[in-house]
Amino acid sequence: MKKKFLCLGLIAALCGAMTACGSSAGSSSVSSGSASGTVTKVSGDAFKLGASGPLSGDASVYGIAVKNAAELAIDEINKKGGIQFELNFQDDQADTEAAVNAYNTLADWGMQVSLLTVTSGSGQSVAPLYKQDNIFAITPSGSSTAVIYQDAENNKDPYGNIFQMCFTDPNQGKASADYLAEHTDLGTKVGIIYRNDDNYSTGIYNTFVAEAKEKNLKIVSTGTFTKGATDFSVQIKQAKDAGADIVFLPIYYQPASLVLQAAKNAGYTPTFFGCDGMDGILTQDNFDKSLAEGLYMLTPFSADATDEKTQSFVKAYKDKYGETPNQFAADAYDAVNALAQALENSDVTPKSSTDDITAALTKQFTSMTFQGITAPGDITWNENGEVSKEPRAIVIKDGAYVSAE
Repeated sequence: MKKKFLCLGLIAALCGAMTACGSSAGSSSVSSGSASGTVTKVSGDAFKLGASGPLSGDASVYGIAVKNAAELAIDEINKKGGIQFELNFQDDQADTEAAVNAYNTLADWGMQVSLLTVTSGSGQSVAPLYKQDNIFAITPSGSSTAVIYQDAENNKDPYGNIFQMCFTDPNQGKASADYLAEHTDLGTKVGIIYRNDDNYSTGIYNTFVAEAKEKNLKIVSTGTFTKGATDFSVQIKQAKDAGADIVFLPIYYQPASLVLQAAKNAGYTPTFFGCDGMDGILTQDNFDKSLAEGLYMLTPFSADATDEKTQSFVKAYKDKYGETPNQFAADAYDAVNALAQALENSDVTPKSSTDDITAALTKQFTSMTFQGITAPGDITWNENGEVSKEPRAIVIKDGAYVSAE
């Protein structure tokens, strides 16, 4: 019996009734949805794959992208007739309490393997439960070290059964500083605006500052804000007055859009540079795309990449969902396919115990190489669950993401 941690005020809303339509194994899978989540089922033996993410609320662009790409990958995998997946994706609204309730729903359903959560805060809240119940998980986009380490402050005591497909926040900070040091044409005086009550933003910021010092990058201003901020005129004035010709934004796209508007209002035109949380800014409702023109970001995925795997994924995603996939979708697609590869190379089946499945997947992920769409070369993992792959730099031109290289 799995021990549950119930948040009674939310459980009723999150555990709404689910229905699902079956299809024969080896044929395309079918999804059915409710306000609380969706279930993708196949008849016959299938691994029960759980996940949660924001399908509603301000961060829903991330959750919907992950869910869509996971369903697309499962549809393709199930059609091959080998490994089969049944997906249960719960809406956790990027809220920690809701994520715990979503975990309990998935545990009651019989989850055997997981995509964990979409956001880091939710991932941090449920990681101890995955450890306690010994369920293997790989998060597409939960980039905080707190998702994989019990002592995240010191990067110690890895959970061991939780892996990441995305870059960790510290790695993003280091890679961003390295990129700017190598591309001084973008600017030489760096201003930073970050959210100081957010694990994602502070994790990137701290490593960026440390690496910037090593690379002799000149940081001329640092502005902060907290959750819910809507006026960034002070931070923009601070960066402008300091002469910053590049502004680093280790933040999500929602506040970034307000930062860009504040810069326009102030007549300030530096080069703006962000990380993977910036992805999604072009699909934000009622956003003036011209504000993001020339914005750079480091991301593991570029939809305009010319390799066959990427173009096949982009076409399939556009055909099914009517829009260009972002890097959250790409990481989810890779995560599901990596799980399929690991399961195909192991001797476990859907009838195996959760302990055996977790042991098999941990062994595979710490020894295999994976060729996906979120890196130009091999993707590997260390025993702590951290991924090793190369980032890509992209820039927004004419309202679209294109390679900066």
